[in-house]
Amino acid sequence: MKPTIAPFPAARPRRVRQTPAIRSMVREHSLSPADFIWPVFVRDGSGEEEPVPSMPGVKRRTVDKIADAAKEAYALGIPAICIFPYTPLEQRTEDCAEAWNPDNIANRAIRAVKDAVPDMAVMTDVALDPYNINGHDGFVENGEIVNDRTVEALVKMTLAQAEAGADIIGPSDMMDGRIGAMRSALEAEGHQNVTILSYSAKYASAFYGPFRDAVGASGALTGDKNTYQMDPANGNEALRLIQRDLNEGADMVMVKPGMPYLDVCRKVKDTFGVPTFAYQVSGEYAMIQAGAQNGWIDGQKVMMESLMCFKRAGCDGVLTYFAPEAARLLNG
Repeated sequence: MKPTIAPFPAARPRRVRQTPAIRSMVREHSLSPADFIWPVFVRDGSGEEEPVPSMPGVKRRTVDKIADAAKEAYALGIPAICIFPYTPLEQRTEDCAEAWNPDNIANRAIRAVKDAVPDMAVMTDVALDPYNINGHDGFVENGEIVNDRTVEALVKMTLAQAEAGADIIGPSDMMDGRIGAMRSALEAEGHQNVTILSYSAKYASAFYGPFRDAVGASGALTGDKNTYQMDPANGNEALRLIQRDLNEGADMVMVKPGMPYLDVCRKVKDTFGVPTFAYQVSGEYAMIQAGAQNGWIDGQKVMMESLMCFKRAGCDGVLTYFAPEAARLLNG
């Protein structure tokens, strides 16, 4: 049944826009700090923070500083942090063995955050690109990114992160069959309560550039990721991939990037009704920051508008580099 309204002047839609109080009464969606997962970058060293030039306001932090940042974020009401490693070049290899080293910087950061803020959820990234000399999410053999051998490595990486105390595993690799393999391994090793938030619909997007700078993968990448990440022209394929990941044991699903794919977010939520997240990726963040720094837009208002659009599109939450700043505004 299509909604109908009385003809003018019996109906004047502006009546419910007249005052802040009335607007708040009829507002369809709301934001809170609990809607955010904060992505952070960890690097080797101690007591250091260094800016990421292509992402104004974002820093690479050493493990101790990540723990301090987690305390601050949790105090703001942000429930989860997502850890991405900046791996030194000498630790990037063909076999990617550092990815499942129990003492790599990502796993050390997991333990540090759980020690500092036990109730904060720690999410991880599962993909080989931070550890791969080729910059790809999977092993490269004769110019091909191979699937099944990569999945075996991703399972080892998953188990190392679970052992370190990760609450949420975030497979971002887009290999076929990886969710089922990870879920089976987690069950077998006693990690049945570890949650999988799958990057189910991850597109081969040009919006990732600043992120690759942040993790040091830009210079390492050979070729592109079009054979495993999704074609930006496809929407229905995303639904098939999400159905597959749910069948294999994913608890939550993600669409990445965010704002250019709000139509996909809405389709996913309407079709499956499962916890649905979007990643407001580095390029989206950098564009808003650049516009604000040049005085072309009101940075705070655009930030909040951009975050609200995810809720309107059906998302339960969003990974965003704006999380602390937005939380401060929402907290007044």
